[in-house]
Amino acid sequence: MTRKDFDHRDRTFAAGAGRSVVVGVDVGGSTMTAIVVDAGLRVLARGQAATGAGDPVEQIARVVEKALAEAGRSAEDLDALGVGVPGQVEVESGVVALAVNLAWPPLPLGPRLAARLGVRCVVENDVRAAAAGLAWRSTQGRQLAPLDLAPLDLAYLSVGTGIAAGVVLEGRLYRGRHGLAGEIGHFVVEPAGPACRCGLVGCLEAVASGPAIARQAAEAVAAGRLTRLRDRPAPSARDVFEAAAAGDPVATEIADRVGRHLARAVHLLAMTYDVDRIAIGGGVAAAGSPFIEPIGAELERLRRASPLVRRVLPPEAVELIPPEADIGPWGAVALVLAGVGPAQLPPSGTSPSRSNPGATGPPPSTSPARPSGRDGSGPEDARLGDGRPGGPLDGGGSAADDPTTGSSAGPAAESGAERPHVGRRWPAG
Repeated sequence: MTRKDFDHRDRTFAAGAGRSVVVGVDVGGSTMTAIVVDAGLRVLARGQAATGAGDPVEQIARVVEKALAEAGRSAEDLDALGVGVPGQVEVESGVVALAVNLAWPPLPLGPRLAARLGVRCVVENDVRAAAAGLAWRSTQGRQLAPLDLAPLDLAYLSVGTGIAAGVVLEGRLYRGRHGLAGEIGHFVVEPAGPACRCGLVGCLEAVASGPAIARQAAEAVAAGRLTRLRDRPAPSARDVFEAAAAGDPVATEIADRVGRHLARAVHLLAMTYDVDRIAIGGGVAAAGSPFIEPIGAELERLRRASPLVRRVLPPEAVELIPPEADIGPWGAVALVLAGVGPAQLPPSGTSPSRSNPGATGPPPSTSPARPSGRDGSGPEDARLGDGRPGGPLDGGGSAADDPTTGSSAGPAAESGAERPHVGRRWPAG
């Protein structure tokens, strides 16, 4: 895949009169990131803020307003807003029903943000939004049939504060009956392992997420093991991968163990969904080579052992997403532009967006519609859009969360570098 696949800056969306931009927000475990995108799909500005205590609606609204101000715009210029949130999202209503890693109560995030900012708001699970954005990018330059993006199958594995996957099947974003499809982080991999926040013991997230890696480093230091990690008062996931790159045996042991678990998660996704490719990203993945190489080594071991794995999971099917691609915010933008989700319109008395910010065609329905299932009758799947090509291009910088809490603060992998046994890197946006 070449950079040309993303170079569609001539495409526009039909913004309402006087409303010239859309904003995509990715809410991470420690940082939320917003990008402001104009009608030419250019990133005008990027804003960040800590994900802290307090009213989530106000926190998100403030980071949106900050990004708009940096772009020389105001809320009056905002046509629509997309938000990706880690947790269970009821897309029809815009309600975040469950957000374990954020400790939020059930929250009508979409309606409240629509009222607060006076624009249409689409809320989606963050990893599924990112998967949708990746799928959108993959359709660049193709002639697409109406109501479909492409016969594209992909999975996106995000490793950060938590671990989850987003899945696109035949061009459709797959949510599952309960909106929890892809919650692979809560698959038990060590039955006698550490407790997980979900209530189970030994989940993938409890042994291979950013906080889990930091915990293993702290345990090694507390046990008196000889490691350079002792020089850090509270070693993070980033510290572990940096030490592993420098040859520290304890850090290498942790990185290898994490890599084996994540490789098996990749294998599980491939065997379950038989997708064309699997992309890996998130804050922990920002560590680059020390993170991805143990995964590649374990995948290669599985390929040597099984012709089935070689068939389903060739090296070129797996790719590392660099943090500068900003796929979380871009995924939220892509869903807004594609008309996915309900038309969460602000209540009367505010200034609603006056049109669908899609490339062409009629505005979406103003009443929430059930996402269609694969047979058109249920909520399991949702079309990624109405078939209009176009997508995120100028990704800008990284979503610099600390990998200890699940987002990108680690060193970015070298641009365009091939990874042994893993496959191609995603071109930077």
